[in-house]
Amino acid sequence: QVQLVELGGGLVQAGGSLRLSCSASGRTFGTYAMGWFRQAPGQEREFVADITWSGGTTYYADSVKGRFTISRDYAKNTVYLQMNNLKPEDTAVYYCAASTTWPLGAYPPYWGQGTQVTVSS
Repeated sequence: QVQLVELGGGLVQAGGSLRLSCSASGRTFGTYAMGWFRQAPGQEREFVADITWSGGTTYYADSVKGRFTISRDYAKNTVYLQMNNLKPEDTAVYYCAASTTWPLGAYPPYWGQGTQVTVSS
């Protein structure tokens, strides 16, 4: 199993940037595909981005393409989500997720606790 801890959420003005990080426990980080999801109040959780075990392939939701970048650091067992040009509609709780399969799909087996991102207009 893998345990995930997210950091980096906060309050930012529209047009600003934030970088989320997700630290994974264990020595098998490289065997997991990683991803980010988000859930806004009153809405279902939705996919944001994911990245393969090797980091060679990434996939983004259309709503964040060109603004968000997912990456991973194997030395730090960490996956990042760089979020630029943030919009109020990006406000949500962001969750890190992991799976031994890729794409992650809607229900990957491992989840972090979530971190709040709030974008003010």
